[in-house]
Amino acid sequence: MTILLLALTITASQILLGLAMGCAVVRMLRGPRAQDRILGLDALYLAAMLLLVTYGIQTGRTLYFEAALVIGLLGFTGTVALGRFLMRGEVIE
Repeated sequence: MTILLLALTITASQILLGLAMGCAVVRMLRGPRAQDRILGLDALYLAAMLLLVTYGIQTGRTLYFEAALVIGLLGFTGTVALGRFLMRGEVIE
């Protein structure tokens, strides 16, 4: 019973994360300002990272956890760089 419940919960979370990714893509494409597009991109990489984590839990392989860690680090760095670019007009001081 618990294995079936875990499998259904992981599948439901993957479906919801896919919907969240779709909403983030819509925000990226239709955002009226650059800040909205950056937040859409931030939400997109976060949902992709969580999707990889849930898939790693489902399959039991550690490769997906490492890929999620790399996506998290690169996504955070990219968000900070884009935010700094919007605030100051330059990334590197």
